[in-house]
Amino acid sequence: MASLNPLQGQLGRRKAAHLLRRTSFRFTRAKVDEWANMTASEAVNALLVSPAPLLDQPVYAAGAGAPVTWINPPQPPSATLPADDAELTPYVLGWWVNEALHDESITHKMIMYFHQYLTVDAASGSSMQFFDYLSLLRWGALGNYKKLILKIVTDNCMLTYLDNDQNFAQNPNENFAREFFELFTVGRGDAAGPGDYTTFTEDDVIAAARVFSGFNHAQRHINIDPETNLPAGKAYAQSHDFDPKTFSPRLGGATISAPTNDVAGMTAELSAFVDLVLSQPEGSKNLCRRLYRYFVTRNVSQEIEDEIITPLAQTLVSNNFELKPVLNQLLASEHFYDVDDSDNADEIFGALIKSPLELAMQAFTFFQVPIPDPITDNKTHYIDFYNAAVIERMLGRAGMPLFYPWDVAGYSGYYQDPTYNRQFFNSATIVQRYKLPQVLLTGTHAWGSGASDDIGTKLDIAAWVRDSGIISNPEDSYVLVQELLYYLFPEEPDNERFTHYLDIVFLDQLPPADWTYEWQTFLSTGNDSEVKIPLERLINSVLFAPEYQVM
Repeated sequence: MASLNPLQGQLGRRKAAHLLRRTSFRFTRAKVDEWANMTASEAVNALLVSPAPLLDQPVYAAGAGAPVTWINPPQPPSATLPADDAELTPYVLGWWVNEALHDESITHKMIMYFHQYLTVDAASGSSMQFFDYLSLLRWGALGNYKKLILKIVTDNCMLTYLDNDQNFAQNPNENFAREFFELFTVGRGDAAGPGDYTTFTEDDVIAAARVFSGFNHAQRHINIDPETNLPAGKAYAQSHDFDPKTFSPRLGGATISAPTNDVAGMTAELSAFVDLVLSQPEGSKNLCRRLYRYFVTRNVSQEIEDEIITPLAQTLVSNNFELKPVLNQLLASEHFYDVDDSDNADEIFGALIKSPLELAMQAFTFFQVPIPDPITDNKTHYIDFYNAAVIERMLGRAGMPLFYPWDVAGYSGYYQDPTYNRQFFNSATIVQRYKLPQVLLTGTHAWGSGASDDIGTKLDIAAWVRDSGIISNPEDSYVLVQELLYYLFPEEPDNERFTHYLDIVFLDQLPPADWTYEWQTFLSTGNDSEVKIPLERLINSVLFAPEYQVM
């Protein structure tokens, strides 16, 4: 029986690595070893503490003395930007990816979770407004879901992306209202009749659009939300429909209306509507089901629905939609570590295919790939490395155009049944996934035109093995291969698989003493020409392996 009972005892290496892979883009041996000595509850509590950002905003120009910024504090529209806004947007994207790369908490994984379901794209607002959107998701990532939903209504990017800036009392636009039900809250159930989607109806979309009427943009330097301290849109009473709104039996046939015909009345009505929608059973279950698919496995059986999703939803409701209690309950549970049945290696570990983002970021962090400095090496950091190499080639060409999802539903690997995350690994994306070790080891794009372009960094594999401390005894070929596989694969390989990597891939059927001799020669001379060949052969093979593609 699937169980949310807390896992007892220390995690150990295998379970600690599993938790880290699933909840952070930053995967390091040091963190795995640290958590191995913790209980699940202790490790999850550490995950749920959001760190301060490394940089509070992107930096546009080089110069350690006076870096050029343009986002905070909010400037009036007449302020001069350091470049055209289209040129500035990639700096915002690179800033976020760098913050995610260094975040040891669950925060940025939760930001991606909410970006998937509260989707906008980076072209739906200015560079500054998209920064505000990402900052809002960070604000709500480990907070209260109700509050985040309320705040997203007046996010300036969202107002544009789903057309609610075109929603007026006398000329309603239903686009945002429809996605509010289908994507943000209760989801779309099986059709029960014309215009009836089980969880809401077309009549509910019409009534909800009237609730959302009159919310629109505001200038960044004028309207700062006092709770988030972020620029936001606002309510305009003259554009709002103040007549009562009656909903279908799917929402209990409730009627809500603004208590006063002013901005305060609009805000109260909106809050009442969010309460109404989230009070429906699917208001909590749909969020928890999506969390389960995001962190555990895409397969939600009836047993999982009854034993995992329903109790998690009850936790969410009893805590007034605070997210931390739900995450704590799920990620510290016996079920998350697959110890709630007789076979502890059949359902969870290795059940998810890594997204291109997880694939790249966890390789960067495990292999400690040097990141160009955003201040002193500005263009290389933001443009050559993060945008050209990571976002465009490693992610976009692998089927995940980060912050430019194909449609309002987000990235298909998270929602498109029945294949779900298998869409991250198909005939159209597999080639770019397999370019990853080549990019790391050569420091070039390794793809078509521009394949020789320098990305601003590379993995010096011999120096990494010598200096990083990740491999405890590099001159011992058995230890080197064993430790690499134990940390990079979700399960320890069986003896046949291990022997393949040791004898065939790494040693090339030569005796282990040959490796020891070559390694000692490298240590004494600094010449890595002989040791680099088997090391690069091993890294290529391991990162190509099916086991590395999953988590």
